[in-house]
Amino acid sequence: MSLLSTAAPIVLLLNLVAFTAFCRDKRSAERMAWRISEKTLLTLALLGPFGAMVAMRILRHKTRKAKFRLVPLFLCLHVALAAMLILM
Repeated sequence: MSLLSTAAPIVLLLNLVAFTAFCRDKRSAERMAWRISEKTLLTLALLGPFGAMVAMRILRHKTRKAKFRLVPLFLCLHVALAAMLILM
């Protein structure tokens, strides 16, 4: 089993977790309820940037915050890492 086939389900799960966290935070914000910390959201965005970026765009959540402008950079890093794994 190659490294890529092992990593793919993990990456998919991390992106799903990031997407879900952004959705829950948006819902909590609308209800003025307990929120997920920005530190946690950024950590999840680093681990699952595609899910975080999709959630940010669909929900229009955290798009104006300066810290969250790093999410596209996180996505570029993941794409570069995936390309390295594929080319190895």
